[in-house]
Amino acid sequence: MVGLRQPGRAHRGLRRQAGRAAPGIHGPALRIMGTTLSGRLVRRRAQARASSRRTARSRCLQRRWRAPGRRGATPLDVGSDMRSAPRVGARVTGGPAGEGSNLGLYWGDDAYAIERAIDALAQRVGSAAGGPPERWRVGGDATSASLIGERLATATMFGGGSLAIVSEPWPLLRSKAGREELAGVLGNVAPGNALALTATFDRSAKAPAALDALRELVRGAGGEAREFKAPKGGAMTRWIEDRAAERSIRLEPGAARELATRIGAMVAEGDVDRRRQGMVAVGELDKLALYRGGQPVTQDDVRALVAEAVPGSAWALLDAVGERRAAEANELLARLMTNTPEPVLLAQLHRRVRTLIEVADELAAGKTAGSLVRTLHLKPFQADKLAGHARRWTFAELRAALDGLLDLDGLVKGVGGAAGTEAQRRLAFSLWVSERVSARSGLPRSPVRAPA
Repeated sequence: MVGLRQPGRAHRGLRRQAGRAAPGIHGPALRIMGTTLSGRLVRRRAQARASSRRTARSRCLQRRWRAPGRRGATPLDVGSDMRSAPRVGARVTGGPAGEGSNLGLYWGDDAYAIERAIDALAQRVGSAAGGPPERWRVGGDATSASLIGERLATATMFGGGSLAIVSEPWPLLRSKAGREELAGVLGNVAPGNALALTATFDRSAKAPAALDALRELVRGAGGEAREFKAPKGGAMTRWIEDRAAERSIRLEPGAARELATRIGAMVAEGDVDRRRQGMVAVGELDKLALYRGGQPVTQDDVRALVAEAVPGSAWALLDAVGERRAAEANELLARLMTNTPEPVLLAQLHRRVRTLIEVADELAAGKTAGSLVRTLHLKPFQADKLAGHARRWTFAELRAALDGLLDLDGLVKGVGGAAGTEAQRRLAFSLWVSERVSARSGLPRSPVRAPA
């Protein structure tokens, strides 16, 4: 009720229910009203009509606050109740964390599985809202928590809402204020809207430091947090067969394995980038199905249509060099040189040859492979492997290999005007492998003692 006075026709019992005047937001005074009218007010109405002793002063609202009657309802505490009431659009989730939530964090090295998780989130939110949400994709370095909140804090009245897909959201968590602002956004996603935070990174690389903090924020807001690992080897073969069955594509025996091999899934080393292998496999399946026109896909079809994209592995290259398998080392080196800077390859090769010289020196002094764990600070499996590699070399061969790497370094850096073309540098790397890594015999050799 606004104002200090009410018309004379206003119910007097109702006026008694009103409290004293309080300062208003825009100037006029406000009265705190009770939530319900008690039965006593009905009886007071008849008494008020029969009474002739009411003065004109009683027609005004009481200037002195009067508490409601004992039987009356408790007045509404505007100051406290409104602050503690749930915000508009706040999500209320029940059951296990993330179940039925409109908030998700998906990370790992399987981009295909992450996209499937986003599709499932969109379907779940769209079925509840009555329409598919509109997808908005943005990188974490191109947005802010406030912009995300503007899109998701308000529910739509008709149709589907909005699904914000934020990839690599790490810039949003760089500061404490940023984390607090993002936490407020996560807790205020309106019904019909959804937020998906995604991160894809190589499994061999260390996970971002902010991942644990982001996972706790999402789970604390009732969302789901899931990691997806790309399959490899035989697991990828079965994965391809499952995706083909989903698409009603018939594969003859050996076709799935051939496809897994040609996309590089059979490489066992852990430093291989597998983030796009699932998407590549699904795209090749669709292409093969279109080519065959409903007929079973054969192994020859895969060889004819799928380009070989076996990724290079620096770990596999270093192992091939250590075991003196020159042909395999040259093949791996050619793959790595397509996307790895030459100085990086030189640094890795130099480090491995130098480590083999140190291991060979320890073995020549009568040390065992187990003692390398303490003296060279290696892990047990690394010590055993490097000891086996060092036994295949002599000190003279290791020194010649190291000298050859120094010559390659000068060629790459153009020392003394010796810079060559890319083809010449590739040829120089290949010659180093053929001349310095290739073993004269397949039998392991014992290294000789270093001269004094």
